[in-house]
Amino acid sequence: MFQNKVVIVTGGAKGIGRCIADQFRKNRANVCIIDRQPNDYFTGDVGDEETLVQFSRKVIQDYGKADILINNALPLMKGITDCSYDEFNYALRVGVTAPFYLAKLFLPYFAPGASIVNISSSRDRMSQPQTESYTAAKGGISALTHALAVSLAGNVRVNSISPGWIDTGFAEYTGADAAQHPAGRVGNPLDIAHMVLFLCSPQAGFITGENICIDGGMTKQMIYHNDFGWSLEEP
Repeated sequence: MFQNKVVIVTGGAKGIGRCIADQFRKNRANVCIIDRQPNDYFTGDVGDEETLVQFSRKVIQDYGKADILINNALPLMKGITDCSYDEFNYALRVGVTAPFYLAKLFLPYFAPGASIVNISSSRDRMSQPQTESYTAAKGGISALTHALAVSLAGNVRVNSISPGWIDTGFAEYTGADAAQHPAGRVGNPLDIAHMVLFLCSPQAGFITGENICIDGGMTKQMIYHNDFGWSLEEP
């Protein structure tokens, strides 16, 4: 299905991004990764404008087109008490500005039937204390998704995925950690990668501008004191 497709994955050297890249490779796609971690295609920081320009030029020089763009790079997570002005802006550059700018850079080169999938987070609708930089970036990319879907209508489909608790090491959990999920378990990167491949396939051709939360139902289940093995501990 994805043979000879050109797939761009930001933050593709480890975790969810690596799993997504591996699944596309298994489907015989040409995968172009950009990550600050060493990788086999392009090492660089998506928070830097010139780096994005150089990366996009390399992809087009190597392949001449773009079929799929997966914006997965991880923003900085710091809270209101210790996050500086520059750090907050850096989180937004990685989490919102880079996805916007890559879409702009590749716009003249997207092939017919192209697709963008933005990786948001269930934190785009819920929060823990001291997570403002990350949460703001994830909320921003969810909104950017439907804006791009409208602007790129007829050219590129644009969707986002909001993962919940995903253990990137594929660890299995029991007890309260599993029970708080209606699905009965904590997620793993394949839960996200499988949806990415579906959204980029012809079978999803009537889906655009959507945000799909993949969290095992965690954000739908209310948990109170002494529910599912959880208890409130006073500080």
